[in-house]
Amino acid sequence: MRTFGATSWRPFRTFATDRKSSLGRTLSLDQFIQRTRVLSFYRHIIRGTRRISDPKTRAETRKFARDEFERHRGVTDPAHIRYLLSTGKTEWDTMERYIDGL
Repeated sequence: MRTFGATSWRPFRTFATDRKSSLGRTLSLDQFIQRTRVLSFYRHIIRGTRRISDPKTRAETRKFARDEFERHRGVTDPAHIRYLLSTGKTEWDTMERYIDGL
């Protein structure tokens, strides 16, 4: 029977541990949850704009929402992200009441 040295054979070694993530840095749990909430809110806005009957207004609203999300893309402070989500939801609720009134 052939024996293997400790360094020459590693049956449980995976190649994934040798590579860096192609996604960049790893998110903490709190960052992951906040990212999920932000993306969910963005999708909610995009779906909500479907109720706007005027195509030009719908496109402008979507562009405004996208620009706002892009403008704050680099924010990493969890408290600031929570603030932006809260403010954005309040603004969107106001906008939805206006849309429903049309």
